[in-house]
Amino acid sequence: MNDAEELYFDIMDSPVGPLRMVAAADGLRRIGFEHERHPQAIDTAGCRDAARLTPVRRQLDEYFAGTRRVFELPLRPRGTPFQLRVWRALCGIGYGETISYAELATRIGNPAARRAVGAANGRNPLPIVVPCHRVIGRDGSLVGFGGGLEVKRRLLDLESGALPFALH
Repeated sequence: MNDAEELYFDIMDSPVGPLRMVAAADGLRRIGFEHERHPQAIDTAGCRDAARLTPVRRQLDEYFAGTRRVFELPLRPRGTPFQLRVWRALCGIGYGETISYAELATRIGNPAARRAVGAANGRNPLPIVVPCHRVIGRDGSLVGFGGGLEVKRRLLDLESGALPFALH
């Protein structure tokens, strides 16, 4: 196994529950919620190394404190070429902005792929940092989120200024 394949993890407390951060030497691979719709095997891999994940923890703390709107981390998610395209497009949704799945499909140049975009969005391994919570139903309803709809609502409320989080 080379250094790029060696995984490290840490768990941080957050206002939306414990977050499990997983990284390799080349960047952040995954952020997992305590209770997820799509748990991934990568969550059981690696050795705990809080120091390597300090920048991730710091930026997430800043986000929850309302002082960070854009993450500046090396990201290395694993997925299909289509999923990676969708996840890159998610990064173009601004802080406090929401769009529909149909709009996201249009943004990747495939307006007919709403369902496939929804499936890729649901498999996003880097929630919060790659803001899949900013995608909502066409009618404005909250639909689908790996960390649960209550967490999605809290993240959107934070970004709208309606909900300041108290950090530990």
